[in-house]
Amino acid sequence: MRRLWVGQVDSGLTPGLQVCNLRTKAGRLGQNAAMKILIVEDEAKTGDYLKQGLSEAGFTADLVRNGLDGMHEGLAGDHDLLILDVNLPGLDGWQVLKALRAAGRELPVLFLTARDQVEDRVKGLELGADDYLVKPFAFSELLARVRTLLRRGRSKEVERLALADLELDVLKRRASRAGQRIDLTAKEFALLELFLRRQGEVLSRSYIASQVWDMNFDSDTNVVEVAIRRLRAKVDDDFSPRLIHTLRGMGYVMEIR
Repeated sequence: MRRLWVGQVDSGLTPGLQVCNLRTKAGRLGQNAAMKILIVEDEAKTGDYLKQGLSEAGFTADLVRNGLDGMHEGLAGDHDLLILDVNLPGLDGWQVLKALRAAGRELPVLFLTARDQVEDRVKGLELGADDYLVKPFAFSELLARVRTLLRRGRSKEVERLALADLELDVLKRRASRAGQRIDLTAKEFALLELFLRRQGEVLSRSYIASQVWDMNFDSDTNVVEVAIRRLRAKVDDDFSPRLIHTLRGMGYVMEIR
């Protein structure tokens, strides 16, 4: 796909998107690389240009083209931000947002719409949208809003994580169960935080190794098993119910059974 620069005219460009310089300074890439953005946009060229621009800005960008797929990805995915068009086939943007908020998904949402009516903006914000951008817009403005929403989202990061009577204070770096203080090493704390943030999800050994030890998984290494055994001894063995479970051939899950 060729680049379009500021001021360049493309007769085939979807009305509503003013493409500006999509090239990004190299320094931004590492800053944004871990952030995942979901784009729900049915206009093919608009969606493609947004995905290209955000990818070149260093983000991981996923694109779906209808409301039903957008809702499923928003509920099941681990995206940090959602860019959501209002006029979508299947479910419209309002319905997608309502479903996400009803399910407790609190990721920031940036609405895109061609309708510049106060009532529409108010409706989106009341349903739980975080920002609203009217077409046509410049990509530079969208990028600035995306970065602002992501910074705001990080500032709201959960300070306390809990499951049953197990609690983790992320800021104070303290763990307790049934009111009893539990002393953890740095790696044990990181492992417990990962389990609590992804509770109910099956985590493979390779995923755990990459997140906690920042290493590629080696099948000859038992570092993950040893760490989980030690963590279980501290947070599970003397308590009920047990929270860390092994799924043979699949990995581990933290949940109440």
